[in-house]
Amino acid sequence: ALPISLALLGQKLAKERKRAASKLDSRVGEELAALQMNHPRFQVELHLLEGDEPYGPTGPHRAEFLFSANPGEPLLPLARVASGGELSRVMLAMKSVLADTDHVPILIFDEVDAGVGGAVAAVMGRRLKTLSRYHQVFCITHLPQIASQADVHLFIQKKVVKGRTVTQVRRLDEAGHEAEVARMLGGTEITKAVRDTAAEMIEAAQRSK
Repeated sequence: ALPISLALLGQKLAKERKRAASKLDSRVGEELAALQMNHPRFQVELHLLEGDEPYGPTGPHRAEFLFSANPGEPLLPLARVASGGELSRVMLAMKSVLADTDHVPILIFDEVDAGVGGAVAAVMGRRLKTLSRYHQVFCITHLPQIASQADVHLFIQKKVVKGRTVTQVRRLDEAGHEAEVARMLGGTEITKAVRDTAAEMIEAAQRSK
């Protein structure tokens, strides 16, 4: 049998964990709503483990993240049901909530902007900018709303050299950063108005530091 003091500590930890899980559910839900996902649901489910073995540093429970992206769909394990883009957005929401307590030094976001644009992309860009105060953030993006927030803009290009595909990475200077954001905005035709808009977006991002 477990010592009474150990069992009581486990119960106390479980109580605090349930309280924290409820707060995380609510705050992640708010972040996902801000990212304009369609009626998402997020929930932390705690599973009580059996036997004496669970009473170690992690306590008597196993935490599982449940997620539903669409109305009428049941909550299921996040790892099973979330697409790449959804998973990136859930991660962005969670990291935004936990920004000042999470000590992971580097975050990498790929496809975080999948299927979004306009106001949602602008919200994502600001969230990523805020995260960069606490972590080093790498973000692969095709959206000017996100790229304009970058402190360092790396341009990645694939070329065929002697019959082989080579990936080249080039750090853009201030002028190159502005030109690339303008290209993202305007496509093949870069007018003065597009360049001015790119400059305004970058200036606004710099002011928000």
